[in-house]
Amino acid sequence: MNKLIRITTVPGSMRTLLKGQLRYMSQFYDVVAVSSGGADFGKMLEEQGVRGVKVNMTRKITPIKDFIALCSLIRLFIKEKPDIVHTHTPKAGILGMLAAKIAGVPCRLHTVAGLPLLVASGKKRKLLEFVERLTYACATNVYPNSFNMQKIIVDNGYAKKEKLKVLANGSSNGIDTAFFSREAVSETDVSRHKRSEVFTFVFVGRIVKDKGTNELVHAFQRLKGKHENVRLLLVGPFEKELDPVLPDVEKSILEGDNIEFVGFQNDVRPFMAAADVLVLPSYREGFPNVVMQAGAMGLPCVVTDINGCNEIIIPKENGLIVPPKDEVALYEAMKYAMEHSDEMRQMGERARSLIVKRYEQRVVWEALLGEYQRLLEEEAE
Repeated sequence: MNKLIRITTVPGSMRTLLKGQLRYMSQFYDVVAVSSGGADFGKMLEEQGVRGVKVNMTRKITPIKDFIALCSLIRLFIKEKPDIVHTHTPKAGILGMLAAKIAGVPCRLHTVAGLPLLVASGKKRKLLEFVERLTYACATNVYPNSFNMQKIIVDNGYAKKEKLKVLANGSSNGIDTAFFSREAVSETDVSRHKRSEVFTFVFVGRIVKDKGTNELVHAFQRLKGKHENVRLLLVGPFEKELDPVLPDVEKSILEGDNIEFVGFQNDVRPFMAAADVLVLPSYREGFPNVVMQAGAMGLPCVVTDINGCNEIIIPKENGLIVPPKDEVALYEAMKYAMEHSDEMRQMGERARSLIVKRYEQRVVWEALLGEYQRLLEEEAE
C-alpha cells in the first residue's frame, strides 16, 4: 500500500479544515498525520483514524525552531519513505515541501488555502513572498483551493500556471451537507441561543483584525444606534498574540450591549441555526469553510469581495458582497439585511441547494483521491 503523509502546522487545522478526509484516504493509503503536539493532537488522530507523528512547528517566524523542525521532517521522510507528502498551511508548507525535496519524496503536494502575505507590506511581505515561491518551487504540484487564488498566484509570479490545479469546484475539504443542515440540529439546542423578535447576525471565526472584526463591531454599534432589536453573536476565540483587535473593540465584545461572545465552540450549527444572517468581513481567505457551512444551514451571508467568498456568494442570490476594510459599506449591507428580512430569508432558502450542488464533501474527496492515483500512476511509468 502506498504511503501518504499529510502535514499541518497545528493539529487544530487537521481537525477542522480536513475533518474526516484522512480517515477517508486511509481506505486507499497508509496515512500518517504530522503536526505539532498539544491537546488537540490525540483527539485529531482519534477522529481521523490514522497514526501520527509530532513535529513541533510554530506559526510565527522562528528561524532556530524552524530549522529544528526541518531536520525532524527530513529524518521522518527518510525513515517512512512516503510516496506522497501533502502539506497545508504556510509554515507546514515551506518546511514540509523543502524537507520532502531534500529527502527525495517523488510526489510533493501543497494546498494553498490562504495567503497571509496579501495583507502584509514592506520587508515582511517580501520575506513571505520569497517563502511562498520557495514552497511552490519545492512542490511538484500546487493546489489553490479556489480559482481566484490560482489567478492571484499566477498574476504575482509565485508559480507557473502549469504547476497549479483547482480540484472540483474549489475548497480544501468540501462540506458535509448532511451534518450541516437545520434538520440535523435539535430545536432544544437552537432555542438556547435564539432570541425571539431579535434580528441576529452571527460571526464564526477567530476574533482577530484580519477577519474584519474591528469593522464588524463598529458597524454593528452604529446599527444598534438605529435599531434596538438587533444582536451580534460572536463564535470563536481571541488571538491576542498574533493579530489582536483594537482595545475598544475587545471591550465592546466583552462588555457591550447586544453583543454576545461565546468563544470557541466545537459545534457551530446551533448558533448558525439561531441566527438570521452570517457576517464574514474578512480581509483575506482561502476558501472559507464557514461561508459554506452557513449556506448549507440555509443561512444568507454578508461577505467581503475577496478570494473564496466571492466564489461562494452570488450577490442577491444567496447573500451580499461588500468591499473589504469598508466599515460604511458593511454597515449599509447589515442595515439592508435587517430591513429586508423577507428577501434575506429567500436568499437563505436558495443557499443550501447551491452549496449541495457545488461543494458536497464527497465530490472534493473523490477529486483529490483521483489526483493521488493519477500522480502515482505517472510516477510508476
